[in-house]
Amino acid sequence: MLWLVLGVLWALFDTNNFFVYAYMLLGILQLGTYFYENKNQYLTIENGTITKNHLISKTINLKELVGIKKFAGDYILKTDTSDLRINTTIIDEHSLKELDRFIDNLNLSL
Repeated sequence: MLWLVLGVLWALFDTNNFFVYAYMLLGILQLGTYFYENKNQYLTIENGTITKNHLISKTINLKELVGIKKFAGDYILKTDTSDLRINTTIIDEHSLKELDRFIDNLNLSL
């Protein structure tokens, strides 16, 4: 909201400056990201995959997992070709307990 407000206020007083449009663009992108992340869950586990939902989502097939590491409170899921880091501090307490149980049932470690 701050970027958008700054851009609009700046546009009212000085329309000849390029940064006016940059501030407005940043504000719109931030609001879009907020609404997207508010609508979608941070993490989705379904149909044998785990997906971290962001503007650029990342999906890992659970059959391809070769190991799971817990580092600094975060989970790092590893496959032969990629890694997926799950930030546990932004997950609801009840959902985190379910995630812990789910990961314990996978019986993988590094």
